[in-house]
Amino acid sequence: MKKQVFNPYLPSYEYIPDGEPRVFNGRLYIYGSHDKFNGDVYCQNDYVCWSAPETDLSDWRYEGVIFKKTQDPRNADGSHALWAPDVCQGLDGKFYLYYCLDFLKEIGVAVCDEPAGEYQFLGFVRWQDGRVLGTENDTRQFDPGIFIDDDERIYLYSGNSPRYADMPNKDKNSQKMELERDMLTIKSAPVENLPIITAAPGTEYAEHPFFEASSVRKINGKYYFIYSSTWMHELCWAVADTPLGDYRFGGVLVSNSDIGANGNKEALNYRGNTHGSVAFVNGKWYVFYHRQTNRHFFSRQACAEEIKFDGEKFYQAEVTSCGLNGAPLKDEGVYEARIACHLYSKNGTTESLEDQQNQEHPAFTQEGDDREENPNQYINNMRDGATAGYRYFNFEKANWISVKVRGTSDAGRAGKVCPKADAFGKGKFVVRDGRESDSKIVAEIPVDAGSDWKDFGAALSVDSGKKPLYFTYTGEGAVDFMSFELK
Repeated sequence: MKKQVFNPYLPSYEYIPDGEPRVFNGRLYIYGSHDKFNGDVYCQNDYVCWSAPETDLSDWRYEGVIFKKTQDPRNADGSHALWAPDVCQGLDGKFYLYYCLDFLKEIGVAVCDEPAGEYQFLGFVRWQDGRVLGTENDTRQFDPGIFIDDDERIYLYSGNSPRYADMPNKDKNSQKMELERDMLTIKSAPVENLPIITAAPGTEYAEHPFFEASSVRKINGKYYFIYSSTWMHELCWAVADTPLGDYRFGGVLVSNSDIGANGNKEALNYRGNTHGSVAFVNGKWYVFYHRQTNRHFFSRQACAEEIKFDGEKFYQAEVTSCGLNGAPLKDEGVYEARIACHLYSKNGTTESLEDQQNQEHPAFTQEGDDREENPNQYINNMRDGATAGYRYFNFEKANWISVKVRGTSDAGRAGKVCPKADAFGKGKFVVRDGRESDSKIVAEIPVDAGSDWKDFGAALSVDSGKKPLYFTYTGEGAVDFMSFELK
């Protein structure tokens, strides 16, 4: 590749959750919803697209706005947000975008002659008599996933679930159906797909009920259904012999809190929903998902990992900082703190809700406005015991490490995004080559942070080979963490 690539793999100013990876004509395209930095609700921006050549997943290109929320005829004033989409290439060679508007119940469809051009509104998914699906007594439509089989039959998946078993079910469920060749008309009526939380007890889905994020891939003649479970932080998979068949639970693909990876039982990141799918790119399987930032659910960023697939089964991927890189990161150069794959306080993590994190917890955040290039994304509010972890590096010759930090007590940075500390940070960063208590301390970096960014360094002693780095701040007050350098 031309350069190293990290997680999140898009520029730090870009907040793309719900990413559906699709390969068309040798390029990987990411279709997702579009959060606003420091937004108040999900998906406040218009749909944009990014793409990269299959042969170089570091070379991401911004394709521009592909569909505006005001293009939907129900939304001329832009008051509704575009939620998670999916895209396929139709039998006519055109590209079809399926989407929902926040709390509205219908599925909209837009069409374009190219994968990342300007899509034009086509219509709504509808019954044979012309009535729009989602109206009257229909199940609410949500997070559409579109799939065209090798025999040219077209399938649509949709639905979401209550989050808790004691919540009213209302009109929520997981559904699958077949469409006519016009990409809009229902050919076979929707039927229930996976059990939601109220129906999961006693089934193989009891520990991982369907929540949302329907996506289907055909692999080796089987049909793999990817979805987000009720616990939100994990993407799961199920498999069937036919597109509308009975899906058997398979396992977890990835957890954005790393719960379950390598037997880990605790959350190592701030939890929140995730959404994505798998893609086979240049001979490797990858799982795409998103992480939480900014102390809430509304500024999420796209991440991806290589994932093991043995021809039948996926094995849960661990979250890393190197993601699409194809190898551990080099042991030289400056690395932004924002690429931490683990982040937690002395007392662990919470869900990514502001009122639970303002005082005690660190968080990813940025300076600058939404989509402002070079916004200086960093980790805010690292207090005594806070840890940022990075996996992995290939250590060969590095013997020095430094951190760029500042204090967090500047009143101009206090408030919703950046909580005010009792004092500027004065202490040290203890750097280890792992999380466990038997990991090795490889550096101790004294810091005395002021109002401006400043570098502090120390000698590094780390064994050769593939290793993580974990930075734990110990001391008074709090610091903001911009970057670290290895040399």
